[in-house]
Amino acid sequence: MPPREGTAVQEGRKNKTVEQIYQKKTQLEHILLRPDTYVGSCEAQQQDLWVFDSVQSRMVHRNIKYVPALYKIFDEILVNAADNYMRDPKGMDAVKVEIDPQAGSIQVWNNGKGLPVVIHKEQEIWVPEMVFGHLLTSDNYNDTDCKVVGGRNGYGAKLTNIFSTEFKLEAADGQKKYSNTWTQNMTNKGKETVINSKEKSYTCVTFKPDLSKFGMDKLDNDIVSLMTKRVYDIAGSTDEKCSVWLNGEKLDIKGFKDYTDLYLLTRPGIPQIFEKCGARWEVCLSLTEAGFQQVSFVNSICTVRVEHM
Repeated sequence: MPPREGTAVQEGRKNKTVEQIYQKKTQLEHILLRPDTYVGSCEAQQQDLWVFDSVQSRMVHRNIKYVPALYKIFDEILVNAADNYMRDPKGMDAVKVEIDPQAGSIQVWNNGKGLPVVIHKEQEIWVPEMVFGHLLTSDNYNDTDCKVVGGRNGYGAKLTNIFSTEFKLEAADGQKKYSNTWTQNMTNKGKETVINSKEKSYTCVTFKPDLSKFGMDKLDNDIVSLMTKRVYDIAGSTDEKCSVWLNGEKLDIKGFKDYTDLYLLTRPGIPQIFEKCGARWEVCLSLTEAGFQQVSFVNSICTVRVEHM
């Protein structure tokens, strides 16, 4: 008879010290050791998803190979930028994204009122450092507030920092400007620079994903087309007063109706029903070519799961 599982475990523990068997990890070490708990799988998977086809300049539904964790850390920064419009709809009017596959870098910039560049009196660190470089920090912990933004658990952008070889932050609040760079999965923090500046408020994050942790050596076409789709998502799910730019070009998406055309305009004669149901609800219905399909967003987050009743 083969040995029982318990026997195999006991065999594996032979000749190990108590310290080798029972271990304690820091939270950062645990995130890197068990990434699926925080950002999803670091293994490549294949799935039928909507992506942006740059040749046809429209959305296509096809099978792609991508790493969920890499998609997640990009989405954390992008949704942060979109969230800021909900906090400052009068002051914010632009999100700018740069995806550079050759350099392996991604940049997300947004204007509008952002983080105050001040020392946090209790933590005794700069607020931008606290929010982007320390785990379990958030401005969204008050559960009595109405939630119309994406984050709530205090991980968010820090996960992007942890899964990057380089993570650069710039934050201006109209009075001061903060900048700093973290390297080696957020383990090395550079020396911050804080200067007086009358520059209008903005936040800019530039990061290089640690592709080795995702089994990749470059940002390939599949992940870039998925990231590009998410940039178009932001253009379609934010107010028309907020323009969205990608790689230096302003996207010609003024609202949700323009966004749905990226899926439906290639099918002339097929009916579309579009309705704006309130300040925060817009719906477009049409016929599909094969089975039920849906594209939806809640608080700028793309909700891809479909629960069948």
